Amino acid sequence: MKKRKLLGFFKPIDLFSTMSHISHLAETLIPSEIIKLGNEINDRIRQGQSIYNFTIGDFNPAIFPIPQGLEDAIVEAYRTKRTNYPPANGIAPLREAVRSFIHTFQGLDYDANQFLISGGGRPLIYAAYRTICDQGEKIVYPVPSWNNNHYTHFVSGDHCCIETSASNNFLPLAEELIPHFDRACLLALCSPLNPTGTLFTEEQLKAICEAVIAENKKREPHQKPLYILYDQIYWTLVYGDNKHYDPVSLYPELKDYTIYIDGISKSFCATGVRVGWAFGPQIIIDKMKGILSHIGAWSPMAEQFGTAQFMGDPNQVQMALDGIREGIELRLKKVFEGLEALRLKGFPIETISPKAAMYLTVRFNLKGWYHGNKKIEKTADIADFLLSRASLAIVPFAAFGADQESDWFRLSVGTCDLNQLPAMFEQLENALLELSH
Repeated sequence: MKKRKLLGFFKPIDLFSTMSHISHLAETLIPSEIIKLGNEINDRIRQGQSIYNFTIGDFNPAIFPIPQGLEDAIVEAYRTKRTNYPPANGIAPLREAVRSFIHTFQGLDYDANQFLISGGGRPLIYAAYRTICDQGEKIVYPVPSWNNNHYTHFVSGDHCCIETSASNNFLPLAEELIPHFDRACLLALCSPLNPTGTLFTEEQLKAICEAVIAENKKREPHQKPLYILYDQIYWTLVYGDNKHYDPVSLYPELKDYTIYIDGISKSFCATGVRVGWAFGPQIIIDKMKGILSHIGAWSPMAEQFGTAQFMGDPNQVQMALDGIREGIELRLKKVFEGLEALRLKGFPIETISPKAAMYLTVRFNLKGWYHGNKKIEKTADIADFLLSRASLAIVPFAAFGADQESDWFRLSVGTCDLNQLPAMFEQLENALLELSH
């Protein structure tokens, strides 16, 4: 583990040439690297290239449609003209349905007014950062992780970026985080983790929670507490003997300091439906509501009514969760087995067995190898080789804030056609056979 200063992480600028035209934030902000890569891949596909696209954390609706009950309820909401502005914090029936869902399936007890509905998880994360963090305040987050680097930049925070390792499934340990808690206002965590498909063990998360509790006891009563932003958007996608853990379930005294991010995007294959929620301390949720009321980032009224109706039926919800989990787990298992088979043949591949979410972590240890006369020297060379010779498109961990030369990649299976896997692995093996060392 190491803490990295993010030199070069955002674009340097010439203030004299740009300050009269656009803001420093706009000039230095880097758009989503994952969306950029996905667009490039889609352009290649439109131009006729056949690609096994495992980049975007999305679903193919032909393989993973939203649950029929959810679709029917949304359509009916439009037919009954549910098309006006929703309340800023979400309609009451949806907040109550989400409260009941979280209580029934996760065991957490919150009031419906402690939930905030928005158009997916992104506005909620932004609002949480804006609510808690002032300019120059320290924000602690591990990498690889999804977009914490960009949200920290949005609020002009002081990046405290903790590089994790494969030995701990790319999840931070308490001893790695504690030295950086001094003066920090926010600890941003995600489990199950995007991009790795791994998740905290009970022991790992307990140690972190105990450290946050101890830090906040030192700060009472006059200092701003250290808050935990806990992104659990993938918590319903956990496999085998693995289990999802969260701060408040482990330590109820963290209820005043933990903000959860959640939604239907991954649980119900509803990435485009745009219904997300946050829940946490009333004072934080109320201020997040105020911020989002000015942005207008609410989920559409019909989608809210449809989701409320669907989630009001626990049996229907359980059936949907089980079916989606089974389909994703099967694909993760098949891809993992294929990569492991190549590793056992002696190819320079490492994987971490799938534990949660829709992602597989894989390392292509190809630096120093040659393809013809061309030496593979950088992570970009690995990605280019895989795309050009194996037609395999995956996302480097660098897109998630990790070291630019990390040779670990995220492979997302939500669009995976099982029938294509034998041909994909054959093409990948043939490509790897072209390499010399």
